[in-house]
Amino acid sequence: MTAFVIRRLLQSAVVVFVMSLIVFFGVNVVGDPVDMLINPEADQEDIERAIRALGLDRPIGEQYFYFVKGALSGDFGRSFIFGEPALKLVLQRMPATFELAFTALVMAIVFGIPLGLYAGLRPNALSSKTIMAGSILGFSLPTFWVGLMLIMVFAVMLGWLPATGRGEVATILGISSSLFTLDGLSHILLPAFNLALLKISLVIRLTRAGTREAIYQDYIKFARAKGLSENRIIFVHLLKNILIPVVTVLGLEFGNLVAFSVVTETIFAWPGMGKLLIDSIQQLDRPVIVAYLIVIVLLFVLINLIVDVLYSVLDPRVRIGESQT
Repeated sequence: MTAFVIRRLLQSAVVVFVMSLIVFFGVNVVGDPVDMLINPEADQEDIERAIRALGLDRPIGEQYFYFVKGALSGDFGRSFIFGEPALKLVLQRMPATFELAFTALVMAIVFGIPLGLYAGLRPNALSSKTIMAGSILGFSLPTFWVGLMLIMVFAVMLGWLPATGRGEVATILGISSSLFTLDGLSHILLPAFNLALLKISLVIRLTRAGTREAIYQDYIKFARAKGLSENRIIFVHLLKNILIPVVTVLGLEFGNLVAFSVVTETIFAWPGMGKLLIDSIQQLDRPVIVAYLIVIVLLFVLINLIVDVLYSVLDPRVRIGESQT
């Protein structure tokens, strides 16, 4: 077990290193932030002074060396626009993005599992076919268009929910979140549903497929032969088995919800990391862009590492099979 974890940690370190190369060089070959920060009427001396102050006069390899040296101590440089540490700006926005992603994940579970279970148990019913058709729409509709339609209907036409912003934030047990206030909950419903729509469709299809496969298994037939009630068969025996792949996928999808909340946060003016990324790209704020992307890479690596370790604990064949290859 220890060797398996060490091997995974080494692989994760290699992935982070390679991604840091791609992220740093990819960001630094695009555009020139000096053009955004310096007055067009500035003379050449002012421009050169600004370039030296930003460290852009060094060779790109030397810039990467100093970036890695600082990153190992948590220093990703200072924002060109705000003049503050880039990592600090990203971490300040992280709670808003996490609560949006968490709410979207809860919506995916609350809506996706019951609808998928119903569609799997009654595959020929009109309501089940409607559910599956709706899941196809959830995969197909562009996120930005759905977000605009939600604002148009529920915020503009009906006036039920606010269109933008995070809402009032409260602190409970040292945790600050808009989920603790009614105003915050009203603000998060639309962006969270917009972000969750694709995941709801994914959970519906996974749950339905698992239900259709499990319903004909011997343990379900044996449970019926014992005379157990249909509710006990479904909610204890069947659901417990089909939730294993669903929960696994949702655990990995949480990283996607955090990383790909950029469009939703921009449409709903949600003050999270995605909104910060878009603003930084528009202003070529390289340190913030790099810090955000590295944080997302670390998040994905951490989630995958946890899933791998949990799999090896639950099923020893995973690490035994790997050791034999």
